[in-house]
Amino acid sequence: MAGAAAATAAFAAPNIIAGGLKQDRIKVGMVGCGGRGTGAAVNSTQADEGVVIWAMGDLFQDRLDGSRNYLSGQIKERLQVPKERQFVGFDAYKHVIAQDVDYVILATPPAFRPMMLEAAVDAGKNVFFEKPVATDAFGIRKVIGAANKAKDMGLSLVTGTQRRHDKAYMECMDRIHNGQIGDVVATYAYWNQGGLWMHPRQKEWSDLEWEIRNWLYFTWLSGDHIVEQHVHNLDVSNWSKNGHPVKCTSLGGRQVRTDPAYGQIFDHFATEYEYEDGTKLLSMCRQIDNCASRVSEYIVGTKGKSNANTSITGENPWRWDG
Repeated sequence: MAGAAAATAAFAAPNIIAGGLKQDRIKVGMVGCGGRGTGAAVNSTQADEGVVIWAMGDLFQDRLDGSRNYLSGQIKERLQVPKERQFVGFDAYKHVIAQDVDYVILATPPAFRPMMLEAAVDAGKNVFFEKPVATDAFGIRKVIGAANKAKDMGLSLVTGTQRRHDKAYMECMDRIHNGQIGDVVATYAYWNQGGLWMHPRQKEWSDLEWEIRNWLYFTWLSGDHIVEQHVHNLDVSNWSKNGHPVKCTSLGGRQVRTDPAYGQIFDHFATEYEYEDGTKLLSMCRQIDNCASRVSEYIVGTKGKSNANTSITGENPWRWDG
């Protein structure tokens, strides 16, 4: 959730430079009005008193209406979205981006983010876009291309890899990179929790509407829950190594969520990743009720160990006191 606030802070009023002009109000356009998009909108207004929500768009009218009703009670006068700046349908993102907004929140199902990011960058908009940024290699290449173009244009892009914006993680990782635990020789990443929401299919829904309303259960929309959720923990391991794994061995399956209502994704995975220097990352993720929960990361070095955010043990111990 800190990502949306970080995006605002990157060009916060009254010193914002957006489109080359100094101003004291930041207009935000929302694309995707579900729980994450709505939460990101609230986060953005918490980052600076000059932030206003200026335009909203979603595929579904009920999602837009629900978000707007909630925001009207949370941020009140900071919600400045009259009917003419509310857009519904597959092209809603184009209309939001076309408005006079300083930055855009992209919080649709992940499969749609690459093309929406491209459109926002082409329009010269700063962007906060949720993780994961894509669900396949083609989408990732589009995101990389858009990011390079944004850099050349002087635009700010911030993603929702929340740990990258957490002060405790940032300080701890600086210490790890500066050798406080020695050389990193192993990492561990976990996101084990209960089940998530599911919307029972309604008779008036088409196949496409049913899948999009339950997007996290369909691999083309979410990338499966390693990509959609466990990415946070894997990112911490990659951060500690300043790199990415080069190979992996994995197992997984559908032990509990076997009903077709849960699409194609698995409900558990266990994966061993290997980095170029031979360092191993042990990864576990699960979404099954009534099982032990664990959401954490662990970094092992030659001189100490760390939970990657609040403590280091070993030769040079440290504890976060912020």
